[in-house]
Amino acid sequence: MSDFHEDNDELLDLEQSPSAEELQNQVKRAQSELLQLRQRQDLIEKEKERLEELTRRQEELERGRNEIADKLGRSIIMVQRETEEAQRRLEQLNTIQDSFAEHLRNLEEIDPKAWNGRDLPRELTRALGTVDEARAAYARSHAKISPAADPETGLPVEVGALFHEGSDQGFAYWLQNGLAFTLPLLILGTIALFIWIWHLLTAPK
Repeated sequence: MSDFHEDNDELLDLEQSPSAEELQNQVKRAQSELLQLRQRQDLIEKEKERLEELTRRQEELERGRNEIADKLGRSIIMVQRETEEAQRRLEQLNTIQDSFAEHLRNLEEIDPKAWNGRDLPRELTRALGTVDEARAAYARSHAKISPAADPETGLPVEVGALFHEGSDQGFAYWLQNGLAFTLPLLILGTIALFIWIWHLLTAPK
């Protein structure tokens, strides 16, 4: 009886043990699943690299956009200020040009030969006033159109140098320069006076 049971157990073990073909199929299935897992892993790695590259480019875009936007914004403000300053400077120069042109026309209209003897004093006074006005306008505007200015005085370099040089010379220096500045007016006034006297003496009685 026991021998019969032993024979039945051996038959059951033989029936449960896989055959070589089944083992080969199982190996193939396992290899196929492993290959699929590796392919999926490769795809996941590629997708990871793609997402990382997109993230890096997005960060580069955001950083570059913020950087250039900041530079452009500050540059626009600077250009606006420069434009406003240039417009203000242009308006100032146009005003100076118009003023100089007007004074030049007034000076060119002075014609001592056309003055009547009786009107000579009045015409001479008017002409001297025109010259003084032109000189004052030039003095006011010359510093604004001079390309170089003395950093201490804010005046043109030539004028600034004159002040620095004169400050060390004392009263005699300024007396000499004052005489040099007023001498042409004195000469012009003297000539005009002689012309007026000559007209009075030669005028018919």
